[in-house]
Amino acid sequence: MKLIQTMLAVAIGAVAWQSAFAADVTLRFHQFLPPQATIPSKAIVPWAQKVEKESGGRIKIQHFPSMQLGGKAPELFDQAKDGVADIVWTVLGYTPGRFPKSEVFELPFSSGLAEPASRAFQEYVEKNAMDEFKDVKIIAVHVHGPGLIHSKDPITKLEDFKGVKVRGGSRITNIMLEQLGAVPVGMPVPAVGESLSKGVITATTIPWEVVPALKVQQIVKNHTGFAGQQGLYTQTFVVAMNKGAYDKLPADLKKVIDANSGADTAALFGRAMDGGDVVGLDLVKKAGNKIYMLDAVETQTWRRTAAAVRGIWYREVGGKGIDGPKLAAEAEALIEKYNKKK
Repeated sequence: MKLIQTMLAVAIGAVAWQSAFAADVTLRFHQFLPPQATIPSKAIVPWAQKVEKESGGRIKIQHFPSMQLGGKAPELFDQAKDGVADIVWTVLGYTPGRFPKSEVFELPFSSGLAEPASRAFQEYVEKNAMDEFKDVKIIAVHVHGPGLIHSKDPITKLEDFKGVKVRGGSRITNIMLEQLGAVPVGMPVPAVGESLSKGVITATTIPWEVVPALKVQQIVKNHTGFAGQQGLYTQTFVVAMNKGAYDKLPADLKKVIDANSGADTAALFGRAMDGGDVVGLDLVKKAGNKIYMLDAVETQTWRRTAAAVRGIWYREVGGKGIDGPKLAAEAEALIEKYNKKK
């Protein structure tokens, strides 16, 4: 009997101890990639652990990868807005036309390394585009590294790109693909592997970082990059929090979220992208695939052809009362600023 009483007392004590240190708040973090992919493993998880630690365990982050809370990747931003999830990570281009000021960072040959460009994008949005995110609490925005082409057939010159069915991940990228003579097929990243395998597309636009998660190196054997630091295209991303979930936090826990928002968090996600590019490129090399890095002359041909996208974007946003040339100049100056600091 004494043994039973002792065991019961220990059990009650354990429950009481757990209750004393239980999280005050549980936040559901929803995103579209598997947990082993670069951003989930190298950015989201470290960010969540840092928040939990700095809150003294009072905030618990539940990570739901691969759309486990339901819906489709293009719905993620609205899931944060509507409270289906408390925090999301998603691609801005998955909701075409919704973030016109932010699209400036997607213009062809805009940026290179993701970490400095992500700092630039964060500062740019804070100065110029916060109205596009008025329905959520922004944790951070960021970009990926240099964009390139992965294809079943070799692409060594612009003529090889004519008529090729290519996945595009955003409205601006699809406009660019059209200008370059390809046939754009819009789709989110999770659909790329199957679409390549079934021949729905024969090439895709993704950075090196995405290669491992989709096993692209096993599906296609040709990869085309460009001379210079800038990639052919860039996609933009956001980590967004439901406003209501943030507003319900006590002041000290709001400070924890605020301390893990902004420029340094943007850099964390950008740095993860840069590291993922190294891993993806190495995987392609180990697979023995062909990598075509176009020389400066051929790259300039692509640049001249893709330059039409900028004029198209200027006209479109101008119709919405947005000064496209001014925003483009601001974005370019910020990218240059942070590249010099790198």
